Amino acid sequence: MNLFEETNDWAEKLAPILTKYKGRKQPLDYHNLYQLVVMVVLSAQDSDANINKIAPALFEVFPNMESLSISNVEALIPHISKVRNFGTKANWLIEIAQTIQKDENIPLTMDGLTALKGIGRKSANVIMREANVPAEGIIADLHVIRVAPRIGLIPESKDGIKVEKQLMQVLPKEIWEEIGMAISFLGREICRPTPKCPECPIREDCQYPLKTI
Repeated sequence: MNLFEETNDWAEKLAPILTKYKGRKQPLDYHNLYQLVVMVVLSAQDSDANINKIAPALFEVFPNMESLSISNVEALIPHISKVRNFGTKANWLIEIAQTIQKDENIPLTMDGLTALKGIGRKSANVIMREANVPAEGIIADLHVIRVAPRIGLIPESKDGIKVEKQLMQVLPKEIWEEIGMAISFLGREICRPTPKCPECPIREDCQYPLKTI
């Protein structure tokens, strides 16, 4: 094989998972942008399933950003006490609400979202993807951090920001909006810590040395 003719067209190689997962809703069971922002903040270092469980009762009491903005940490904590780091997150959410005031003021840019307490690039990428606005980055959650190096996309790293930057370098911008979530769903369903390689739609191009076909 002539190595100089070999190309790494990842957009083409990853097309099967883009097709399989394109447009699939993020696992948080939100019903509007306000709920998504609150649930994304709460889900940091916690499970989507746990946040989905506490969300209905929370949003009955705090149905919008305005109701949250006129409340306080002490009133919020009882509704999120089963969430990991609930004290810190309560402070973040009250500060976000007091900054934004109303649902229609929720920013939908990377700079606008990451300026808010408790929202980093990963969370901002999730919110922007779900809001269907142009991507400014690539979602790099725990699943992407595990799966992207395994496939052979990037070197291994535990640093989500580094993983995102490396993915942005190797993947064309036109697939940024969907590819992070597609890799995440692949990691949740198929490319698990013990991968189900025979079920994987990109197994032919995967470079995982321990894969089984």
